[in-house]
Amino acid sequence: MARRRERKHRSPVSTAHYRRLTNSFEPLRILSDDQVAHLHNSALTYLRDQGIKVTLPEARSLFADGGAKVDDDMMVYLDPETVTAALGTAPSEFTQYAPNPERNVHIGGRNIVFLPVAGPPFVSDLDDGRRPGTLVDYENFIRLTQSFDVLGATMPSVEASDIGLNIRHLSTNRSAVLLSDKTPFLYSRGRRRVRDGFDLMKIRYGIESDEDFAAKPRVFTTINTNSPRLLDNPMALGIIDFARLGQPVTMTPFTLAGAMAPVTLAGALVLQHMEALAAITLSQLVRPGAPVLYGAFTSNVDMKSGSPAFGTPEAFKGAVASGQLARHINIPWRSSGSSASTSVDAQAGFETMINTFGAVMGGANWILHAAGWQEGGLVASYEKFIVDIEMCQMLAEMFTPVPTAEEDLALDSITDVGAGGHFFGTQHTLDRFEHAFYQPIVFSRANFEQWTEDGAQDSALRANAIWKRTLAHYEPPPIPDDVVAAIDDFVARRESEGGAAPE
Repeated sequence: MARRRERKHRSPVSTAHYRRLTNSFEPLRILSDDQVAHLHNSALTYLRDQGIKVTLPEARSLFADGGAKVDDDMMVYLDPETVTAALGTAPSEFTQYAPNPERNVHIGGRNIVFLPVAGPPFVSDLDDGRRPGTLVDYENFIRLTQSFDVLGATMPSVEASDIGLNIRHLSTNRSAVLLSDKTPFLYSRGRRRVRDGFDLMKIRYGIESDEDFAAKPRVFTTINTNSPRLLDNPMALGIIDFARLGQPVTMTPFTLAGAMAPVTLAGALVLQHMEALAAITLSQLVRPGAPVLYGAFTSNVDMKSGSPAFGTPEAFKGAVASGQLARHINIPWRSSGSSASTSVDAQAGFETMINTFGAVMGGANWILHAAGWQEGGLVASYEKFIVDIEMCQMLAEMFTPVPTAEEDLALDSITDVGAGGHFFGTQHTLDRFEHAFYQPIVFSRANFEQWTEDGAQDSALRANAIWKRTLAHYEPPPIPDDVVAAIDDFVARRESEGGAAPE
């Protein structure tokens, strides 16, 4: 029996050049300037004439104080001047600060940040299959996110369904800040839960007062309008509470064409735009200058089943168009990498790349669900997380400039090789070969014989070994013992008080 070659397994190492990425490509355009202006103006006119429903009395009062008309049916009608003034105070760029300053990221302009999957109730791997997520899974995805520099912040990659709802936010927020030194995410699922999150984050950042905490963006959240044209209580509360303390909110309408939005892409985009404008306006009425992101999630549903579809041509076009709309109002914008596939297969890779590539080439600054999203957002997959990390790192390498110095042109080497030769053994190659090209972590470039000898594993099987090896090599960030103790004391006290239910 032939001996299987020992293969060199690379453990994840710091790849600091993947931090603070800058997109070197000019954003694509799918709409003319006139079409972008028409969509924007149509959204403004619609908000003035037809309005948006806002169920939270506090939010309606803020809108009214800002000059909006509010009726007895909870409809809010915004004048274009009010919206335009709000857009004028929202920052076009800002820095998102992390507990470790080396992990700070800049949002806006040409800056681009990849983030992992967020929010699925289920988790999947090749060993145990599809199952409800647990706190162990939640913590594993935080560890995986910490281990790869190409991901700029942590996310709640799976629900910890084994923890009671009243205290789940305490357990998961504790894990997020103790297992990673990247910027943490907070859910906006009710005022008391948000307050718990802010207080815990103040301990992690070594800050005592709300005023000092509000001086810099240190955490972030996402709110989803209930498309079409509804801003509900927990989402409006989230906007208000985060804006008051100067923390970023991504305003993301859930506009799936054919279901929650018109079946036409233009109709879905104008609905997305008007809902995002209304949400951004609320944040600026609370605190002018509060950081926000324009959230774009426009895709479509499968008209045979009604299920969400991702990685579609419509999603790609929607992302590019959304980038144009965001730049028109000069607001940083969030997009996504997503897939509807139920397994780590060719469909999953293709759909995720199409969605992510639309976001990248559309000029997105904040790309959520870039690693691990599966089954339309119902599942966080360990193996797909690793496969997607490969994609994100390859995209990051694509952003690096092409050097054109004399030594890069290699004219002397071309002369030395002559016509019909090869460059394998030239000094120019020998000096550079180890770092000349991107080295994949999961993809295989072996020929068939070597691949067979190595076990004939597909990418999912290789990814299975890599996420396990990554967790085995994970090291938590250094945190002072007194900070850890203070966080544990806070969580224990709030749990003993019963925590807080979602609102």
